[in-house]
Amino acid sequence: MHGSGVLSVWERSSAARVVPSARPRKLAKVPFVELADGRLQGVVSSGSDIERVYVSSVAAGTYAFACSTNNNRPCGGARGMFCNHIRALIGEAVLQYGGERVARYLKIEAQDTDAGVLTAAMTGTRPAQDGSSAAAQVFSRFLRHLAYLELPATTVPLPEMQWFPTTKAVA
Repeated sequence: MHGSGVLSVWERSSAARVVPSARPRKLAKVPFVELADGRLQGVVSSGSDIERVYVSSVAAGTYAFACSTNNNRPCGGARGMFCNHIRALIGEAVLQYGGERVARYLKIEAQDTDAGVLTAAMTGTRPAQDGSSAAAQVFSRFLRHLAYLELPATTVPLPEMQWFPTTKAVA
């Protein structure tokens, strides 16, 4: 609330402010990328099969990585090193969030924040492959985001996004 007790348009709206990408990116190769749950994680399209996607992630600090299909089949390229899916994910994260933010979130110390430099800094530490992949959770978040894209644009509150009671309901 502001000092006058009147809510601003932003506060009355159920629409979330969307932060634009640091640079434009194409969604066909990496339709979903996020910095969440202590990881860079997302969904990457298969280069060979239009029906297949990979869920890839890199942990902040340790750079432990995981890559598997959406039905938990391991990626053949992620055997002891970052596969092309993870490299694409890093590249798109830099486009989406900017290299400085990605480096800060993943705790990468590098002179430059270019995707290639960040990738080299992480792979240089010889990170472990993460066997406890959160692929199902990440893929579920991706599907939930897709569902919101199908909704018509509106400022009417969405019931599933109303986590808190209205101020009138609070005693």
